[in-house]
Amino acid sequence: MLKLIRSALALVLLATPALADPVEGVWKTEVDDGAYAHVTFAPCGEAYCGLISRTFNASGEYDSANKGKPIVWDMQSEGDGKYRDGKIWQPSSDKVYRSKMQLSGDSLQVAGCVGPICKKQLWTRVR
Repeated sequence: MLKLIRSALALVLLATPALADPVEGVWKTEVDDGAYAHVTFAPCGEAYCGLISRTFNASGEYDSANKGKPIVWDMQSEGDGKYRDGKIWQPSSDKVYRSKMQLSGDSLQVAGCVGPICKKQLWTRVR
């Protein structure tokens, strides 16, 4: 009987879909150098990565050469909406920053440093 209960429990656990991490989805960046992007986050191995999925300027959506490129990678979840040890690329300067993120509801604070120079942006959830 115990074997039957264990087998049933294993089937239930295997049939339960994995819960998505709260950072997964689409986020709108702040305007930088006259443009902003939608960044789509998804798992990449044990970490989370973000790709530029849409690009916008004052005229509306446009086809930037950066569309489809990674902008965030190797972001490790610490739980409680905290992410660390990642990298964020700033297209306007072509610099890669050591970075971390803090999620709070539909807001994502991204921060990164190159040497002594650090920057922050507040991204908002699109979906």
